[in-house]
Amino acid sequence: MADVAFWALVALATLTGLVTAWALGANSNSPPFAPAIGANAISTMRAAFLIGILAALGALTQGGSISETVGAGLVDGVAISSLAATAGLLTATAFMAFGVYSGYPVPAAFATTGAMVGVGLSLGGTPAVDTYQRILTFWALVPPVSAGLAYLTATILRRDDIPETVGVPLLAAIVGGIVANVQLSVIPSPPGQEQSSVAGFVADLVGTPAIAGVDLAVAVTTVAVAGVSFLFIRRRTQASVDKGIKTFLVLLGSVVAFSSGGSQVGLATGPLENLYGAELGLPGIVLLGVGASGILGGAWMGAPRLLQATSREYAQLGIRRSIAALVPGFIIAQLAIALGIPISFNNIIISGVIGGGLAGGTAGVSRRKIAVTITFWVLTLISSVAIGFGVYRAFASVLSV
Repeated sequence: MADVAFWALVALATLTGLVTAWALGANSNSPPFAPAIGANAISTMRAAFLIGILAALGALTQGGSISETVGAGLVDGVAISSLAATAGLLTATAFMAFGVYSGYPVPAAFATTGAMVGVGLSLGGTPAVDTYQRILTFWALVPPVSAGLAYLTATILRRDDIPETVGVPLLAAIVGGIVANVQLSVIPSPPGQEQSSVAGFVADLVGTPAIAGVDLAVAVTTVAVAGVSFLFIRRRTQASVDKGIKTFLVLLGSVVAFSSGGSQVGLATGPLENLYGAELGLPGIVLLGVGASGILGGAWMGAPRLLQATSREYAQLGIRRSIAALVPGFIIAQLAIALGIPISFNNIIISGVIGGGLAGGTAGVSRRKIAVTITFWVLTLISSVAIGFGVYRAFASVLSV
């Protein structure tokens, strides 16, 4: 009888994680391709198909670090059980559903992090203060950094003395250089290192010495990938500025969607880390596969409708502001993945849109809307802790009767 109850809880927790991943795939992964759709560079259905594939691949190859933080790094002294995982995921999903149906900006990372902290404390754990400080510091820096990078990007694209045949390829070079250093689980890594990048893999093969703390092969590979990216987009923009920009929008949307999957899947799989790892003894890729499947299904089934709506919004923003919002989104998402910090992708994009708008003056930037958004971010974080705490206590008391 105990085995039946255990497997029933495993099934319930897994189903809840799948639903959460589905919701993330349908909502959080849509913004990257919205500008390309608004510019008529790609159709809605094709974009939804690519979002699903790319986000799922990002989840499989980059989702491990954030999943571990959410599952084991938020509360010390306790392990998250299947019942606790279910309580935390249901709480987070309820917050996300409220945001979708009410139109209020509820960030998934805030809701999930708060819910898992509340569940962990309800289990009798102690607060992981150092982790909280690291996460809160990163979250506090996201809006000004994202807005600042977007402002800088939009300023470059708006300058009359920098033609689009130079400005757009320059941004492509920056993105390409970062891609060369993105940590991926599918790239062979040296002993003792969990993941490696393309540049790191080349450095391991060549075995070049480090100069001033920088591996020569890593630097050369980074510059080479950046140079190829620059030349490819430059030739496209020289042939046709419109087609060149559209090509960059599709490629930029692709890498951002990939990063979105890697940064968001941990919000659905993190609560299940202890269940799948310690209790079931399954490798981490199995759990990430569950999350990737949910994200894939959500993107294919739910993203088209949201893409049509968001593409109209990005079309009103214009191509330059759209690019300015996505470039910092890619950079910050990859930094968060490297540090294992759960983030809200919409938080980054909203901040980027604001920063891009400031480059053209204050038009389109509502101070009231910014204040309301920040208020709901704070309320989401605080209330999700309390509700997660209470939901687990309620579940535990019912099952103990």
